[in-house]
Amino acid sequence: MKTIVVFYSRKGSNRYLAEKIAGRLSCDLEEIRPRSNAFSLILTNISTGIRTLKHDISAYDRVILVGPVFMGRFIHPLKSFVTKYADQINQLVFVTCCGSSYSKKDEKFGHGLVFEEVNKILGDKLVLTQAFPVGLVMPEEQREDPDAFMKTHLNEGNFQGEIADRFEEFMKKVS
Repeated sequence: MKTIVVFYSRKGSNRYLAEKIAGRLSCDLEEIRPRSNAFSLILTNISTGIRTLKHDISAYDRVILVGPVFMGRFIHPLKSFVTKYADQINQLVFVTCCGSSYSKKDEKFGHGLVFEEVNKILGDKLVLTQAFPVGLVMPEEQREDPDAFMKTHLNEGNFQGEIADRFEEFMKKVS
């Protein structure tokens, strides 16, 4: 199956995941580049769109989209990608490194709500979703500390234990 990993990352955790996935699958990798990188615009309902990709999405059997969920929102760089390329996407796998835990995924700021939104746009083309909560790499006593949370990024040094196990399970599903 010809696959491309397309990603948007602001702080680096989703870039780390995208590169790790693309490396394991030995597939193409491309970064989504918003027309405006103003973070405040990314969080609002104002979209300036994204720049055209270098790769032809229709040439791939599967797109693995990797990007953050901010406060339970399907942020514009990701949403712009999905809506712009919806007709060219054959299958989509959506992956996120996010702040919401599995137990709170369906609450106001949860990743589950974003997964539902992607499903409404793509329907049967969305074949798999996977969240990697950043809290999985934090010590238990720091998981509720907003400062510690904002300073934590996925990297080779902390990508171990439960998050690494979940990543291996995910890779089995997409391999």
